[in-house]
Amino acid sequence: MVSNGEKKETKIVLTKPLTLGGDSDSDSYKAPNLLQRILSLFKNVRPGSDLSRFQLPPMFNLPKSQLQCYGESVYCTSLDFLSKCNRGQTPLERLIAVVAWSISTTRPAAFGVAPYNPILGETHHVSKANLNILLEQVSHHPPVTALHATDEKENIEMIWCQQPIPKFYGTSIEAQVHGKRKLKLLNHGETYEMNCPHLSFRIIPVPGVDWVGTVNIKCIETGLVADLSYKSSHSFLGFGGNHKVVKGKILDSSTLNVLYEVDGHWDRTIKVKDTSNGKVRVIYDAKEAIYGLQAPIVKDAESVWATESASVWSEVSEAIIKKEWEKAREAKHAVEERQRELLRERESKAQTWIPNHFLVSYTKEHGWECSPLHSSVSDAPIIAQ
Repeated sequence: MVSNGEKKETKIVLTKPLTLGGDSDSDSYKAPNLLQRILSLFKNVRPGSDLSRFQLPPMFNLPKSQLQCYGESVYCTSLDFLSKCNRGQTPLERLIAVVAWSISTTRPAAFGVAPYNPILGETHHVSKANLNILLEQVSHHPPVTALHATDEKENIEMIWCQQPIPKFYGTSIEAQVHGKRKLKLLNHGETYEMNCPHLSFRIIPVPGVDWVGTVNIKCIETGLVADLSYKSSHSFLGFGGNHKVVKGKILDSSTLNVLYEVDGHWDRTIKVKDTSNGKVRVIYDAKEAIYGLQAPIVKDAESVWATESASVWSEVSEAIIKKEWEKAREAKHAVEERQRELLRERESKAQTWIPNHFLVSYTKEHGWECSPLHSSVSDAPIIAQ
């Protein structure tokens, strides 16, 4: 516990990110008889149902918010992929580096547990070296998260706007993630637009979690494109198969000429093959990039905003870590009930909630779009290691 400027005790709970090697301790947060509990949890849910409003009991939660998981995919890495993107000598080399960076944001997920659904206005503000990252929950129903990150030294800017839509399909749950990710290499005048894969949870016959779907990465200015397919094949009854596969190609959209073929596994290595000469090289090694990652640390507790994820959910996270499930349930209920009270108060005054850090719009044609209100993100009181 630390004291803020008003001398009130403030808890800030930060945990290790999901990482390779099993050192994130995600298994330690799971309740016993997990599969049986999951089947019981969804016994009255109809196949095809949207789970966006579905409230999970704390025993099914990781001790962190979805905002933190999104942020960790950007700032929790052992290698500086963004600098490599900026320092590529040619447009093609920079696109290949962007492909490697995009794959680095794909992180292991734990079966049977999920992060908290962020509350409206919740934020997550972290710095990693010269990169400052800010996330805000700009909509609650539907859930929409905005991310803005800037590195003034490298002159890089990142803007995301994402809406996860989890659906139940009887024997599985698939969380489709809608929205765009933009990476701007301002020194080169290049903007890369991309989406991200979907997360699939298999409940039966064999429980598991996989990233699936197609990711398209395009540089608007050069016309260079990468198409990546995330796949997991399963043999009879769900055993065996080839998991965490990434296959794709890099091409010039103006000529449709395939310049490189992409092949590998996002949890191992990704290679590219030059179609002009057959040369193969590794562009991404997951063990070097996302192994042994550590939790962020608090540099300046008094400067942590009240809306910070690690503070908003601190009582819930602390109880989950200690496996005090009743205390966790009560703490989670308190957070959610406070949000209902604020909603009723706004409705009584005919007020509309406005995000603090982003300008947000929605159209049927383009979906949700989020623009940061400030040109750069300030240094954060929480530091990624």
